[in-house]
Amino acid sequence: MCTKEIFSNIITSPEGKLRDESLDFSLNILEKSGLGDKTYMSEPLLETPPNAWLAGARKEMESVVIGTIDELLLKTKVKTEEIGIIVTNCSIFNSIPSLSAMIVNHYKLRHNVVSYNLTGMGCSAGLISIDLAKQLLQVHPNSYALVFSTENISYATYCGNNRSMLVTNCLFRMGGAAILLSNHFSDSHRSKYYLKHIVRTHKGSQDDCYKSVHQFEDEEGLTGVALSKNVVSSAGKALNTNISTLGKFVLPWMEQVKFSASLVARNFLKINVIKFYTPKFVLAFEHFCIHTGGKAVLKEVQKILNLSDWHMEPSRMTLYRFGNTSSSSIWYELAYCEAKGRIKKGDRIWQIAFGSGFKCNSAVWCALQTIDPIKVKNSWTADIHEFPVNVTN
Repeated sequence: MCTKEIFSNIITSPEGKLRDESLDFSLNILEKSGLGDKTYMSEPLLETPPNAWLAGARKEMESVVIGTIDELLLKTKVKTEEIGIIVTNCSIFNSIPSLSAMIVNHYKLRHNVVSYNLTGMGCSAGLISIDLAKQLLQVHPNSYALVFSTENISYATYCGNNRSMLVTNCLFRMGGAAILLSNHFSDSHRSKYYLKHIVRTHKGSQDDCYKSVHQFEDEEGLTGVALSKNVVSSAGKALNTNISTLGKFVLPWMEQVKFSASLVARNFLKINVIKFYTPKFVLAFEHFCIHTGGKAVLKEVQKILNLSDWHMEPSRMTLYRFGNTSSSSIWYELAYCEAKGRIKKGDRIWQIAFGSGFKCNSAVWCALQTIDPIKVKNSWTADIHEFPVNVTN
């Protein structure tokens, strides 16, 4: 666990290379980040000096992967030999052997397991993994697909003084999520959710979106991931395109008519005085799980979708409690809804993830059962009674 004080001590240590102005900038970002004092940092980064190299990255990955999957197998009672598909994603850390191979080796999975390892696809890669697993299940009957989403904080740490790269150090924290998908008919009675839709949007053809999250070497030759000032606007553009596609699948017909009419008026009739109509997505979903990209991103999404603070609560509390855990954040948010006893049978959940490229991906789930918070055990169980907390916007 890494409090703000511990993080401050790490970056201000004599072994550090940050100049005074970079230290002040980092501490200011941390203070305004929306993160609390119970986020998790990789153990190697807490060493003196911090171990941000390959050995530390492997140590972090093994601790996240094994602990998470062990818990998943215990909950589902699925045996390792029953798993036929593995899809993993981690953007920064691309090891040899791969993350998926690490899982195969540790759990001694069968030789013909279908495995994929996705890298470099940003914080929205978790839903890309779900989409890939879904397509694989369509051609592999009676199978279980294990999806694992994480990011490696040890390997992603930036040790220079470029301000655009320092932001990621302050926002990203350690985390991971394991999800088991099944196309066994017999699992329909015990599965929590049914996957209804996956909608993927890619804005990489636009240069400003493509470069909004960019990894490169700074003037000192140190590698980092830079967040440009276009990140929030890129997220808004990608989200607007994504909801244009998703809307026809989930919105009531009257909302679709209003939305289509505003698009025609603005884009084809060139009537700019007509305000762009934002559909009422609260009529289509009971719960929203929006990637914890940062306070500014969450604020922009709330504005675009016209959501209440109650709808935004899982995202803001996840940012506060766990920080930006990259592709796994939307699963921490769903776990928050479960721990709060919000998930009822028939409820519809919309997961929205943003990532470099620039991408916006959506997943729509339908709850197959009412989740009893007393019986559920997840990452929120121990301290859910402390939430929500007051987070200054």
